[in-house]
Amino acid sequence: QVQLVESGGGLVQPGGSLRLSCAASGSIFSINAMGWYRQAPGKERELVAIIGGGDITNYADSVKGRFTISRDSVKNTVLLQMSSLKPEDTAVYYCNARGYGSDSRSYDSWGRGTQVTVSS
Repeated sequence: QVQLVESGGGLVQPGGSLRLSCAASGSIFSINAMGWYRQAPGKERELVAIIGGGDITNYADSVKGRFTISRDSVKNTVLLQMSSLKPEDTAVYYCNARGYGSDSRSYDSWGRGTQVTVSS
């Protein structure tokens, strides 16, 4: 079983910055991809950014140029640096990791989420 713990959310003014962090632990053999998703009130969960093999990244159009995803494969952590934040970025942000456990079974794990609120 793989556990994900997010940190770094909070309240920030429009135009400000926040950095989210997610640490994976447990019976991990490999992590194929780690990513961040978000869900605003009344909306479906959506992809924000994902980083996979070879550190190939993909971003939602709404965050391109403002958010940067990175990971530390040794520490099994993923970061999301968010800049030029807008009120529409307000949401609960969830970390996701996919890969294989030490039992050779695949996993698709989610963190509990961290609230990001952008407001003046």
